[in-house]
Amino acid sequence: MTPYVIVTDSSADLPATLLEQYEIVSVPLAVTLEGQAPVPNDKIDIKEFYATLRAKKSATTSAVAIESFKTVFERYVRGGTDVLYLGFSSGLSGTYNAAFIAARELKEQYPERTVATVDTLCASLGQGLLVYLAAKKRAEGADLNTVRCYVEDNKLNLCHWFTVDDLFFLKRGGRISAITAVAGSMLQIKPVMHVDNAGHLVKVNNVRGRKGSLEALCSRMKETAIDPAEQTVFISHGDCEADANYLADRIRETMGVKNIVIGYVGPVIGAHAGPGVVALFFLGKER
Repeated sequence: MTPYVIVTDSSADLPATLLEQYEIVSVPLAVTLEGQAPVPNDKIDIKEFYATLRAKKSATTSAVAIESFKTVFERYVRGGTDVLYLGFSSGLSGTYNAAFIAARELKEQYPERTVATVDTLCASLGQGLLVYLAAKKRAEGADLNTVRCYVEDNKLNLCHWFTVDDLFFLKRGGRISAITAVAGSMLQIKPVMHVDNAGHLVKVNNVRGRKGSLEALCSRMKETAIDPAEQTVFISHGDCEADANYLADRIRETMGVKNIVIGYVGPVIGAHAGPGVVALFFLGKER
């Protein structure tokens, strides 16, 4: 079997321990905090980042450039290693398209090598969970094409359910109006959102109160999860670990889930969702 490397980008929010354990390469997106120069996503102190957002300072994100992807991919193909890139949803970023162009150009330069790309239509630890599952397949001996097909076949079963605590960030991103944000904050209304089959983040409904929104995420999993007790479930949070742990406990209690990985929502998604975002990721019958 020809050796190959799995590459993703930092919007997958995978902890460094998993990247190292499964030999996954992560290409960083850039984040610009108010009044500062762009910084690679993986070089930002996550606690300081959320403190900055709580101070209502702005943060913007930038897709990975084509040349950056070419540099990373060529490092491997030049040495005889094929590449499988599993990228950030094209419905949320231009990052995947940049990787696709870079791969196409390299395939012309190195026709004997495979540089495959998959638009995961996923984000945050949803993308991370899909990459993790792909890396486990590789570790079990699956070749590049088998893993690529697995990802394509399962990506629309990777369920993403989000809630946020502060409506200010959705307002700033244009997802809700200023009137909705003010009224929702006064009434403690919390949106429940998911990533749809086109890879877009969309609001599904509203619930009253923080605990109610976390229970809603648990209920969504109960409705659609495939064999939940045997899954590895990922939960990410915007510097609100207690809420993430509450959700994890509820999932254990109600569905018998044994394996749960909890991590931060990284700066790329966090810049738009804000502190207090909690997200749940699992395999389900449908998104």
